[in-house]
Amino acid sequence: MGTAAELNQFLADIEKRAFAMAMVSVKNKEDALDIVQDVMMTLAHKYVAKAPSEWTRLFFRILRNRITDHHRSGSIKRRIFGWFSDDAEDEIEQVAGSRIDTPEFQQEQSGLRDRLSEAIGGLPERQQQAFLLRVWEGMSVRESAAVMGCSEGSVKTHLSRATATLRATLPEYERE
Repeated sequence: MGTAAELNQFLADIEKRAFAMAMVSVKNKEDALDIVQDVMMTLAHKYVAKAPSEWTRLFFRILRNRITDHHRSGSIKRRIFGWFSDDAEDEIEQVAGSRIDTPEFQQEQSGLRDRLSEAIGGLPERQQQAFLLRVWEGMSVRESAAVMGCSEGSVKTHLSRATATLRATLPEYERE
């Protein structure tokens, strides 16, 4: 069982990464923030008694479910209110980590972030999840399968397809 201090530290460590993942999936800053906040509250209320070693898997499982719920509700809203425009921001806010403070570097990184975000956002949902969990979060195939609620083979297939699509979409960023 974790302590409140451990939970607070866990949430502080994961919030920017979770926001970036939600932002890529829902493409709207306010919705992404709402989703992450809801996930954090759910984890804090329902799973604080679980071992801290289980929190990462639980957190990303809840996040995946909230993003799926968001897409489902959005589909219904678009069918009903499709004539309204949506001016969602397409840029991911700065993710955890240090940055070089030169304007040129920041502009280059911003362009890359925009292109990558757009490319990941264009992937089917399951491919997005596999890519973000395996590559972005560094989870194992087994952990990713547990979060996604599918087999390890499915995770590998989704990741392979996502990687192939991203390589074709962003050939200028291919490693030599």
